[in-house]
Amino acid sequence: VSLKESGGGSVQAGGSLRLSCTLEYTSVSYCRGWFRQVDGKEREGVAGIASDGAITYADSVKGRFTISQDLSKTTLTLQMNSLKPDDTATYYCAADTSAYCYNLFRGRPEYRGQGTQVTVSS
Repeated sequence: VSLKESGGGSVQAGGSLRLSCTLEYTSVSYCRGWFRQVDGKEREGVAGIASDGAITYADSVKGRFTISQDLSKTTLTLQMNSLKPDDTATYYCAADTSAYCYNLFRGRPEYRGQGTQVTVSS
């Protein structure tokens, strides 16, 4: 399993960023999604797409972030709008075999990429 993120960067509050992830050698039955982590804090599941297409968002990003994937399920995207300083973190693309991304939202997915930094300034 290989996951590679791209698209992080710095933006002012209220701005937008788009993260992409290329997934290789992942089963179509996997959950796919994103979690984030700030140094010294626990991982936080952000958004996930289950194998049946069901989408889940953390309450902290609902209405601002949108997760999507292409038909081949090899490219995962996270569109982040109305960004806040609290969104500053390293964002990781992740894949997991748990139902409805349960492990991802616990911060313990089976597979993850190397991460990409998102910094939102006030």
